Amino acid sequence: MTLVTERTEQTARTGPLAHPLRAEFLRGFAPWAGGAVLLTLAVALAVPAESWQGGWAETRNQVHSAAVLLGIPLALAAGCWQGGRERRRRTGELMETSVRGSLPRFLASALPVALWTAVGHLVAAVLALLATWYCATGDSPYLLVPLVDTVVVGCAALAGAVVGRVLPWRLTAPLLAMAAYITFGVLAYGATGALGRLSPIADDSGHKVPVWWQPLATATWMGGLALAAVLAHAARRRATAVLPLAAAIAAGALLVQTGDGLVRTNPVARRQVCDTSSTPQICVNARHEKLLPQITQALSGMTGRLEGVQNLPLRFEDRPGRSRPDEVQLPMLTPFGSNVVRGRLADPEQYAWEAGMMLIGRTWCDRTDPAVGRTDRAVEHYLAPSPAEAYFDERDARGTAADRAELKARQQARARLLAMDDKERRAWLSEYFATADECDPSGVPAL
Repeated sequence: MTLVTERTEQTARTGPLAHPLRAEFLRGFAPWAGGAVLLTLAVALAVPAESWQGGWAETRNQVHSAAVLLGIPLALAAGCWQGGRERRRRTGELMETSVRGSLPRFLASALPVALWTAVGHLVAAVLALLATWYCATGDSPYLLVPLVDTVVVGCAALAGAVVGRVLPWRLTAPLLAMAAYITFGVLAYGATGALGRLSPIADDSGHKVPVWWQPLATATWMGGLALAAVLAHAARRRATAVLPLAAAIAAGALLVQTGDGLVRTNPVARRQVCDTSSTPQICVNARHEKLLPQITQALSGMTGRLEGVQNLPLRFEDRPGRSRPDEVQLPMLTPFGSNVVRGRLADPEQYAWEAGMMLIGRTWCDRTDPAVGRTDRAVEHYLAPSPAEAYFDERDARGTAADRAELKARQQARARLLAMDDKERRAWLSEYFATADECDPSGVPAL
């Protein structure tokens, strides 16, 4: 009666969750492995946050690259360390006497590490998505890639556990992690042809997206190899390893044969979102739709001064490739961290000046006539002066006699343009912009 009472009390204390795996899941090495993956990925993502935070495609690429180059090697090392535990503790012969089969024993040791490392990656990915959510500039989140990466990280831990069982040396885990890091780095950035297509990092461009099945095929390719290794090592019928191995080979063959079709142009990147209230119109890539009000405000001073001027391009545009004849390129919004930081224009005045320089043109000409250069700088000063203009003026004022003479000529050109009445200035600017793309100085109106 006393024994039954003690068992009843123990059951009441532990509850229905008491299970041999509970200690492995809640204590021991597995939670530390998951914490290490989470901390490593969080630091790796936080340091360059300005370069991806605010763009969904940039966030996807950064999280995916961190998972492949850091998460998978860490998971391999964690699984490898866990797999060699029995040999280090010299309990291998004792475990052989267990009534459980070799596969359940293996999974009881390796599965907690696989799940914890996968959770560590998933939490890091969720934190990155939340960091972009509040300052996203357009587009929409890409959820399939981090979810597939989470599964791959867990499979990497299982594969590492197999290596730890086969090679239970203490240095196997760090050497395995280093080898994985080098291999994935070479596949991602150095391999071409078939090896390049087998790389888990398919594309690093915001204007490109993988086809919908590419992450699933990559997961099948990598996860199938891991599961085949587990079954070949621990299953009672090792021939069952043929099934995941065949799936991995088929997925790898599909990736190789598809070639350049693994990625396609982002449908959102093909579309322009425009503000037609100004001249020229201001159009941005739909990926950055939420930046349009900020860009319009930054360019409002310049577009207001151009009201009524003829011979202007129809619109500012923001798309990959060369501009059309009636368009002019906006300053690049990507990569983030320069013009755009966390969903905001970093320096509106600098951005407006860069847009004005795109509009003026002639930046590629080999000027031989200083008068044309002074005219261009006068128009630049009128539309959107350079933030560094005052610095160069002060430098020339302290320079040689030639520098001071050039400064005086620039200031006189600016003064003549500003002294015109509105009608005269519009007519002069219309004549000027008719020659904005010409390098021949003979047709440029003088000031």
